[in-house]
Amino acid sequence: MDIIWAPWRMEYILGNKETYCIFCKFQETPSEDKKNLIIYRGEKCFVLLNRYPYNNGHLMVIPYRHTPDLTELKNKELLEIMKLTQKTLEVFKKSLKPSGFNIGINLGKVAGAGIEEHVHLHIVPRWEGDTNFMPVISTTRVMPQHIMDTYNILKEAWDM
Repeated sequence: MDIIWAPWRMEYILGNKETYCIFCKFQETPSEDKKNLIIYRGEKCFVLLNRYPYNNGHLMVIPYRHTPDLTELKNKELLEIMKLTQKTLEVFKKSLKPSGFNIGINLGKVAGAGIEEHVHLHIVPRWEGDTNFMPVISTTRVMPQHIMDTYNILKEAWDM
C-alpha cells in the first residue's frame, strides 16, 4: 500500500470538531475576514481560502444559506456560485498564473466532503511541476507559499 502524506492537514484532523457550522460562523464576523481567510463576500455566497489546502491557493465558494444539498439551492445562489467561480479563475490567472484547475463539489461524507452539512465548491489551482520528486522520494508535499502570503496576493488581485 502506498501512503500519501499531507501533514498540514493534521491540525484539522486532530483538532476539536466544532458542533456548529464553521461556514455559518464565519458569516457572523465580517471584521475577522482576514483571520478567517475570506477573500470576498457576495450577495448570496462568499469566497474562502482553504486553511487546510490540498495545493497552494485552494479556495472554496460557499453559499450563505446552510444546506448540504445542492438541489436545494435557489437559482440566484447557483448563478452566484458559478459567477464567483469564474471571477476566481480570472483572479488566479492574473495573480498566481496556474497552468490549470481542479474544480469540484463533494456531496456527502463518502464522496469526500469534510464539511458535509454545508455545500461548497472547491477550486484548486494547479501548476506544471506542483507535484515533484518529494512525495515519491520522501513522502513529503512542499507548499511553496505561506497561506497568508497567498491570501494577500489573492485579496489584492480580487479588489483590483
